[in-house]
Amino acid sequence: MRSTRKQRLSFTIEQRRDYAKLMVEEGYTANQVMEISGAGSTAVNRWKKQYIEELNGKTPLGKKAMTAEQQEIQRLKKELWRAKRDNEILKKAAAIFISDDQHPR
Repeated sequence: MRSTRKQRLSFTIEQRRDYAKLMVEEGYTANQVMEISGAGSTAVNRWKKQYIEELNGKTPLGKKAMTAEQQEIQRLKKELWRAKRDNEILKKAAAIFISDDQHPR
């Protein structure tokens, strides 16, 4: 007995963006993109929705951004998070050293 289940395809963020651009900027329908890409309707509609949201300034949470502007925002947010984390570590280390200096053994 053979499985009739469609094999899951994987698309890069660049491919997803390009397919979304076809729909948003070039007027392709979701069905046309599904035919070109081999992706399912849920994925194609999700790509389009995310792309439109990013164009409107919304940074996606929990997934990679498609547009260059939102990718830069995600990169900067991650960099800021790391800097804050490093700062907290340094504060704790400094507090330990200050405590050791005030209470010699």
